[in-house]
Amino acid sequence: MPIYGFACADCGHAFDRLQKIADADPTQCPSCGKETVKRQITAPSFRLAGGGWYETDFGSNKKNLAEKPAAAASAKSE
Repeated sequence: MPIYGFACADCGHAFDRLQKIADADPTQCPSCGKETVKRQITAPSFRLAGGGWYETDFGSNKKNLAEKPAAAASAKSE
């Protein structure tokens, strides 16, 4: 389940909540009790980096799955 960030527009109290995508967002602030809570836009907790997708990132034999191997491409053309 994803973690969403919320903040109260009235008092500024910020909090996180673990909830299902289908669950309704909270509307009442746990700090001041007013119904001015809005969902915040937050950065993802992971990042994809590098030159492509690899079978494994920890082995010494890295194989880039995003590129077609030259041997397989030349075998198909023959």
